[in-house]
Amino acid sequence: MQPLSYALTAIVAYLLGSPPTGYLAGRLRGMDIRKHGSGNIGATNVFRILGRTAGITVLLLDALKGTLAVAATPALVVSVLGPEVQSGWLPVIAALSVILGHNYTCWLGFKGGKGIATSAGVLAALVPAAGAIVIGLWIVIFLLCRYVSVASITAATALPLATWFTTHDPTRLGLTMIVGGLAVWKHRPNIRRLLNGTENRFVRKPSPPKEPPSS
Repeated sequence: MQPLSYALTAIVAYLLGSPPTGYLAGRLRGMDIRKHGSGNIGATNVFRILGRTAGITVLLLDALKGTLAVAATPALVVSVLGPEVQSGWLPVIAALSVILGHNYTCWLGFKGGKGIATSAGVLAALVPAAGAIVIGLWIVIFLLCRYVSVASITAATALPLATWFTTHDPTRLGLTMIVGGLAVWKHRPNIRRLLNGTENRFVRKPSPPKEPPSS
């Protein structure tokens, strides 16, 4: 029964993470966001291309996916399978699965965002003190350099240390090492651009014209 509870948790959390909110925001404006700006479906590119309201909305929805998966999925699985499957591993499995659902969404050929907002939502539910530390660090670094990628990579790298400092929990430490590693891995193109001096600082670009309807 316990393996079934782990599998069900992973599937439900993955599906919660999989709706490509940035892509859908673009479609509502008559465009494929993947063809504009950085080509990413995350909140940063949506903010640049579609504006503040759309960017903030996508950011909050992506974060909500993470929080909802960790807070609600284990309870749902326990309610379906019975209290005997209750385990401290269920929130951890949900946390990793919802991020994978966002980063590798089944709705877009298993290509998705970089998982920063969804990871922040996960941290708020699972390790809130560590989450507050790294979100604060993200804000400081971003304000200093105006590079979203630098702020995200720095926060991801600091996450395991903040988790250990605030929880001393080996399981959560292991999870945040994976989460931080995934975030850095998804920023490989940004790291290359930073190294060769072509990474763009955060500015909003003019909205492109709507794409003509396909015939």
